[in-house]
Amino acid sequence: MPAKTAPAKTAPAKLDYPRIVVPPPGPRARKIIALDKEWSSPSYIKEYPLVPASGRGAMLEDVDGNRYLDWMAGIAVNATGYNHPKIAAAIHEAADKFLHICGTDFYYESLALLCQRLARLAPGRDKHRVFLTNSGTEAVEGAVKLARAHTKRPHLIAFEGAFHGRTYAAMSLTCSKVKYRAGFGPLLPEVSHLPYDNPYRGGDPLAAARALFASRVSPREVAAVFMEPIQGEGGYIMPRPEFVQAWRRICDEFGILLVFDEIQSGVGRTGKMWACEHFEVEPDILLTAKGLGSGLPIGAIVAKEKVMTWGQGTHGSTFGGNPVCCAAALATLELVENELCANAARIGERLLAGLRRLQDKHSSIGDVRGVGLMIGVEFVKGRQDRVPDPELVGKLEQLAFRKGLLLLGCGQGVIRVAPPLVLDARGADAGLAILDECLSELGA
Repeated sequence: MPAKTAPAKTAPAKLDYPRIVVPPPGPRARKIIALDKEWSSPSYIKEYPLVPASGRGAMLEDVDGNRYLDWMAGIAVNATGYNHPKIAAAIHEAADKFLHICGTDFYYESLALLCQRLARLAPGRDKHRVFLTNSGTEAVEGAVKLARAHTKRPHLIAFEGAFHGRTYAAMSLTCSKVKYRAGFGPLLPEVSHLPYDNPYRGGDPLAAARALFASRVSPREVAAVFMEPIQGEGGYIMPRPEFVQAWRRICDEFGILLVFDEIQSGVGRTGKMWACEHFEVEPDILLTAKGLGSGLPIGAIVAKEKVMTWGQGTHGSTFGGNPVCCAAALATLELVENELCANAARIGERLLAGLRRLQDKHSSIGDVRGVGLMIGVEFVKGRQDRVPDPELVGKLEQLAFRKGLLLLGCGQGVIRVAPPLVLDARGADAGLAILDECLSELGA
């Protein structure tokens, strides 16, 4: 008998994106942009003239047929990418039943199931309870109410560089850009901001806390400490574990609630369900949103049962926990837990290695940091003085966009790498090549 030959290995199909067929914005995009500019609020930012029409996975196609590789996922929202079949099916099935009834006043299965799923996914062994919201900033607002109601204390601590939202309590905790706060005062009273640990910049971030408690605020009047385990808008900063663990000890010593804002860092983005798991620290309250609904508006306050003690009717939401959004969230959590956490960890390691090779090649890259698919690349004017270079980041964003790579800045001079959790090795390598090309063209 003739010897059997092994089947030939098939090479992975070449990506059909990025693909720029007309310089963006094209004619259809320009028409929509003009309409938007005539009628929409001037408060909208509009980072670059992207006008999507459709997408799949980590690819987004605009109205003129240009295809982009997405490395920002709508600010870490599109966790499962664009048009994931399991998410789309869950949404269609829920929409075919009924679109809405107020979960504050009535019962339905998807809300109960989502509360159960989030409570069981919460860090630690304590029993948790869940309140569902429309967004991250709404979750922050509710957490402020809950913390003050439970502790009967007024004071709140947040961190320099923090972003918790733009509504009033959340804006009062936010400390990343002055434009988020200027002209909107008076803000919430009894809020202090302390330094966040930045290993790249150094310093003793706990010294200010000691000074605060010694001279201005009694720790026994502090209701809660609001912390992003990995800072988002502030620059994708990953603190040292000792910093996060120290705040857990401080909170335990003085009866303060530790609130982790995992709105950007949670739901598998870091290769674990929650970023705080990397630090082996459990919060009293955990806040989630963004990637939770794969693009549909939903968030949650996940608190230990012994902390969620507010009374019936003291907090509510008309649309929070909408049944269609709950269905999307349940399908998202299923995918993240069983597939995408592992993918985020694996592709994140590939990206970190590739970005550090670029750091060796391009002197403008001062620091590469992060974990999973939450990576910050900090650009500086010189590696010795480490002065941030936000102008270069702006140019890099725009040039990458014209070449078909979607990037988004944060902090003072940082590009955040936060692609959909479905990004594969081909998408990682293609993005690295475009980033290298852009930096070379910019002489950086």
